[in-house]
Amino acid sequence: MTLSKRLAAEFLGTLWLVLGGCGAAVFAANFGGEGNPLGIGLLGVALAFGLTVLTGAFAFGHISGGHFNPAVSLGLVAGGRFPARDLLPYIVAQVLGAILAGFILLQILKGSPAFHLDPTQAGVFATNGFGERSPGGYSLGSALLAEIVLTAFFLLVIMGATHGKAAAAFAPIAIGLALTLIHLIAIPITNTSVNPARSTGVALFAGSGAISQLWLFWLAPLVGGVIGGGLYAWLRPAND
Repeated sequence: MTLSKRLAAEFLGTLWLVLGGCGAAVFAANFGGEGNPLGIGLLGVALAFGLTVLTGAFAFGHISGGHFNPAVSLGLVAGGRFPARDLLPYIVAQVLGAILAGFILLQILKGSPAFHLDPTQAGVFATNGFGERSPGGYSLGSALLAEIVLTAFFLLVIMGATHGKAAAAFAPIAIGLALTLIHLIAIPITNTSVNPARSTGVALFAGSGAISQLWLFWLAPLVGGVIGGGLYAWLRPAND
């Protein structure tokens, strides 16, 4: 598959991830107000992120590998599963897809008569944050640790599920369920990133507060990705 087609798949897959996951958070999490049975809440948002990765992997995985996440691409480089020469183009495609998704979500949101973005609100426009911008008020240290550890385990699941000896047809299911679990854990802490592109795609439209904390949601997932990819490469038998 040509690089241009692989990059297009990464662009579309990341676009889909942010549209589905962040869109569910923005439009459906609290639909109708607190206590409304039509609102999907934390569980629904977690499931939405998992479903976007699951469906995106089935749709685009055979074209580009279905990364949709700079931390995944870097982790796969660290684990010897992805060529370093393609890392930067993949990251650019992923970030551009996420930004377009954020732009689309904002345009849809503006169509509501109740449209209002409070840049001081924790989790506004599905953004990630720590301290006063954390949904649960968690500190920078808590956010950093959670994002590193959860991204590392995400890479372990990805690399294990896509190993040649694993049941390849079930890999997207395992990966999607892992991302759902990660969101169930981390939404109260950081609103869950584990993906610098996803964080960037909405932060750029949510004001200076979200942008000022964006560095952590690049640093922590990238570090976690390298740890997870490197750890799986170490665990794998030398002749495997």
